[in-house]
Amino acid sequence: MGTPWRKRKGIAGPGLPLSCALVLRLWREEPRTQVGTMSPAIALAFLPLVVTLLVRYRHYFRLLVGTVLLRSLRDCLSGLRIEERAFSYVLTHALPGDPGHILTTLDHWSSHCEYLSHMGPVKGQILMRLVEEKAPACVLELGTYCGYSTLLIAQALPPGGRLLTVERDPRTAAVAEKLIRLAGFDEHMVELIVGSSEEVIPCLRTQYQLSRADLVLLIHRPRCYLRDLQLLEAHALLPAGATVLADHVLFPGAPRFLQYAKSCGRYRCRLYHTGLPDFPAIKDGIAQLTYAGPG
Repeated sequence: MGTPWRKRKGIAGPGLPLSCALVLRLWREEPRTQVGTMSPAIALAFLPLVVTLLVRYRHYFRLLVGTVLLRSLRDCLSGLRIEERAFSYVLTHALPGDPGHILTTLDHWSSHCEYLSHMGPVKGQILMRLVEEKAPACVLELGTYCGYSTLLIAQALPPGGRLLTVERDPRTAAVAEKLIRLAGFDEHMVELIVGSSEEVIPCLRTQYQLSRADLVLLIHRPRCYLRDLQLLEAHALLPAGATVLADHVLFPGAPRFLQYAKSCGRYRCRLYHTGLPDFPAIKDGIAQLTYAGPG
């Protein structure tokens, strides 16, 4: 005959946390009248844990609700994407030809209307300072999105500077194109390319006359950062001394990209610690890589 359940070793031993032991005790002492049901006593035992998680990760829950649940609902009700709704707000509240005022309007809309998931003013200051400091002749941006970071770069470019920005989604690219032209930047200064970065990078030299990118901003999908950095290296688009900036390297994170940059021996790395716009408690960062050459 098998050992009775109550006397099996390890069920509530000294190494088991008190809360877990309490739950197990309640579970085995409560009558099981129906398979798949949970008694009120067990549910009550889990309540402190649930409350603790909600309090500790409340910023992440807010972000989840705002960027997934509410955004999807508004998309369905309005028939417009969030970047299209943001552009409509810009049209009625911002000054055409003034990129600084357009950026401020987008920040205000993100803070008071809908979270835009854009770069935001804190990271934006880091980006603009580096563009002004490096004075790149040509900048490559992977991930245009609504055009926020594109305007930041464009207004900090030196005279004669050129910016190529790549966006894979045609509908998003159409909104960004309108925003860029509304800010006063023409196609000679800011050229928007519609396509995936994986397909565009090999064509930059022949199709878009880009022989070198003095500064690259990675702001599309963190999981694609490493692949695209290696593509830029393989096609010799990074001159020695080029700067590569990568956003969202801590949240949601790009660990393989950071590990490669630190271990391959071809980059000097620096990390700027920041928070998400409108969610400063959620820690994020911008990585700055300085390319030393193929080695």
